[in-house]
Amino acid sequence: MIERERTIGGCISPRRRLWSPVAFGLYATLLPRLRHASGRLLDVGCGSMPYRLYVPPSVTSYEGMDVEARTAGVTYIGDAQDMNQVMAKSYDFVLCSEVLEHLPRPEAAIAEMARILKPSGQLLLSVPFLSRLHEEPHDYFRYTEHGLRALLERHEFEVREIVPIGSVFSFLGHQISTLLIAGTWGMPVVRELAFGVNAALIVLPCRMLDRLTGLARKLPAGYVVVAKRVAHGPAADPDEVTAALPEP
Repeated sequence: MIERERTIGGCISPRRRLWSPVAFGLYATLLPRLRHASGRLLDVGCGSMPYRLYVPPSVTSYEGMDVEARTAGVTYIGDAQDMNQVMAKSYDFVLCSEVLEHLPRPEAAIAEMARILKPSGQLLLSVPFLSRLHEEPHDYFRYTEHGLRALLERHEFEVREIVPIGSVFSFLGHQISTLLIAGTWGMPVVRELAFGVNAALIVLPCRMLDRLTGLARKLPAGYVVVAKRVAHGPAADPDEVTAALPEP
């Protein structure tokens, strides 16, 4: 069983989900599905490892990969599009949250995740649909549920669930929340007040409007996807796949 940590790199807190309606929706949708993880888990594009607090005891090893170490304990420094340092069929579960839009070759990344998963291994993926440009210039794509299904099925995944995260109300609320929280971050007392105001007047009302209007079907803020690596056939070679793709 992995050790639980209250903070990782001094920047992770359960309160992180209250940052914005989109963050709240992402946690509310992703965490129940993360609880089904077991065995050896790789967090691809792990960033500051915000989900490490929530992995279940059935996860025997939590490991992270990113292009740089933004917190202590990152196992691999590398590119999700070419995880050559990771052995094939070595993980039971792969988590990849809010990463795919930042990769110029998403086909290669999905092929690599298929390669490193054991047969019948699980992939838990999240991506934005409505989102402002961020982390520029490395912001390349937005995904529909149909595009996600096609992308995963091309690489020996069986899609189990594609669940929308919020709607246009969460997207709009996210912009306000970001301005409010980021604008007060350097003022500890004001920041605490801003967190409370944000949660009560922006996060929860936007989430309620998402549910009441049903707009998530056509105007989702993003998606959480659960997919299973099929047990037969080799994963596609990322070099072969990307050779036919245009440059971004």
